[in-house]
Amino acid sequence: MLSEVNLVISFVALVGSYCCPSTCFYIRNTMNPDLQRERETACFNPELITNLLDGSTERTRRRREVEALALNDPELAHEDLNFLSRSERYEVALRKSALLFQKLKEHGISDPDEIYQFKRVCSYNKPEPLALHYGMFTPTLRGQCSPTQLKKWLPLASELQMIGTYAQTELGHGTHIRALETTATYDPSTQEFVLNSPTVTSIKWWPGGLGKTSNHAIVLAQLYTQGQCRGLHAFIVPIRELGTHKPLPGIEVGDIGPKFGYDEVDNGFLKMDNVRIPRDNMLMKFAQVEPDGTYVKPPSDKLTYGTMVFIRSMIVGDSAQMLSKACTIAVRYSAVRHQSELRIGEPEPQILDYQTQQYKLFPLLATAYAFHFVGQYMKQTYLRITGDINLGDFSELPELHAQSAGLKAFTTWIATAGIEECRMACGGHGYSRSSGLPDIYVTFTPTCTYEGENTVMMLQTARFLVKSYSQASSGQRVAGMVSYLNDYSSRQIQPHPVAARPTVVDINDLSSLVEAYKLRAARLVEAAAKNLQAELQRRKNKDDAWNNTSVDLVRASDAHCHYVVVKLFSAKLSEVTDTAVHSILSTLALMYALHGISKNTGDFLQAGVLTEPQITQVNQRVKELLAVIRPEAVALVDAFDFKDQNLNSVLGRYDGNVYETMFEWAKKSPLNKTQVHESYYKYLKPLQSKL
Repeated sequence: MLSEVNLVISFVALVGSYCCPSTCFYIRNTMNPDLQRERETACFNPELITNLLDGSTERTRRRREVEALALNDPELAHEDLNFLSRSERYEVALRKSALLFQKLKEHGISDPDEIYQFKRVCSYNKPEPLALHYGMFTPTLRGQCSPTQLKKWLPLASELQMIGTYAQTELGHGTHIRALETTATYDPSTQEFVLNSPTVTSIKWWPGGLGKTSNHAIVLAQLYTQGQCRGLHAFIVPIRELGTHKPLPGIEVGDIGPKFGYDEVDNGFLKMDNVRIPRDNMLMKFAQVEPDGTYVKPPSDKLTYGTMVFIRSMIVGDSAQMLSKACTIAVRYSAVRHQSELRIGEPEPQILDYQTQQYKLFPLLATAYAFHFVGQYMKQTYLRITGDINLGDFSELPELHAQSAGLKAFTTWIATAGIEECRMACGGHGYSRSSGLPDIYVTFTPTCTYEGENTVMMLQTARFLVKSYSQASSGQRVAGMVSYLNDYSSRQIQPHPVAARPTVVDINDLSSLVEAYKLRAARLVEAAAKNLQAELQRRKNKDDAWNNTSVDLVRASDAHCHYVVVKLFSAKLSEVTDTAVHSILSTLALMYALHGISKNTGDFLQAGVLTEPQITQVNQRVKELLAVIRPEAVALVDAFDFKDQNLNSVLGRYDGNVYETMFEWAKKSPLNKTQVHESYYKYLKPLQSKL
């Protein structure tokens, strides 16, 4: 009898791990037969890919263990936020954030990756009011405080005595942070900084958690000392009184109002009028202001922006996560949904059998995998270079800055468009909030503008590429991901060096395709650099020349980032030892590379990398690969290992019971609380009584 009870408990726990309380109204013992068949016919073990995505079998085990702590905690049970007002959504999110903090302490979870995993389950992956406290405020303290400051501030932040946000963007300036107008003027007579918002455009605008949640802010302001502006520096500014949470003197702070999404977060404004803070409230790990006002400059001016580089690096991984979620929903639903006729008189097929549906989804699925591996690379690279910086080696900081900016833009643009493509691939039901796709889109699309507007990010990368090209052209060796310019620039005496060089590209060989992407990137970097030089010779003004070459520069950055992604995806395959997994991931890598060529044929033709007959072969090969991926598609999205709580989607349910659950979800609408809405009696009945 006991064994039977344990069996029932185990079954409920298993099903519960795939059921989201907001979308699962009863436990089904049956799996949708279409999804069941898809999983049974897959030719590889999804668990092996899950381990690869996590980094190891042990990391998968630990991630699931951490997630289970949240999944099995009744206090962390999810509410359905779709039917709540914005104020109610904020309150629920803040309650969950406070509870999350307690649970992290209770379970002794302190590893940053594990905190992220735990939070992801607790919050549906939705934004939450304390996100910037954990994601930017605390990392900035860790990265830019002196040892003395760190000892003072970090324990307070860790215990939520200080609840912080990161106040950089202003009403009038965002990505162009050198033009920020907030001032911090040092007063040596009191050893204080005096902070001011001198204009309406200098009001801090957008920081998450600023409106109602935070009591401190790290404020980026123009430092003035000894009569000189020393540029942007970071300051810890108390904004609300401890105990009462009321704004401090000189502080005007509040919520900026409804947005496209992010209803759970109090994005805020901050206006300061002669706010005084102690000298020690300037973050002084790299730059210092001495008691008499003497300024000690940092080893590199880019160190002030270390938190942004960190966030941009992490956003690449977020691009993979969010696109993977969208692909999971769309692929599973496409296996469940039957529509129209492939052959007259036969049953309606799964829409995943239509080549056009495959062409929408499978390149995006390949892209999601590519971005996962790029995200791993960026995280590892950031940690490695940060370690070097702490040892005094700043040599790789410029490339890290450029790489994080470009890949942030490249991945978020593509992921945002891909999420919307997945939504439309789900037909009308994708428009319902129950699908989860609208929330994924409105939550993710701000990444295209926050932490650097994407076009500006691409131009920052272009500046590094042009500089590297110039160095290589003058005989200096450049390293890292731009090392391909060493060989290429040496052939610059030819009018069109790539076009003049015969190329042999095997469209079925990944290493050959990596070379093709390399040559395309080199050609576009060279073209942009030469066009910039020509503009300089004509206009004699570097700013005008840069602006008039900016379209070419963005194209060069895009090509460089595309090459990096293809290169890293191809390199990752060398780590795969299982034959079946290697085969399907190689197919995805090939799909990613060939689909990229088919969408950018002009670049490859113009650079002389591929011929027109080869482009025709590429397009045909892409269609052939769709058929190869088709029987593996559901298993490939299963390998992302999203529980239903993470997806929060009726359409993407693991068990495929879509229609029953959607009907139950709809009945929860507040409009259905009464059979006849009160507005009928106010507005419609009077009209009808006159008829």
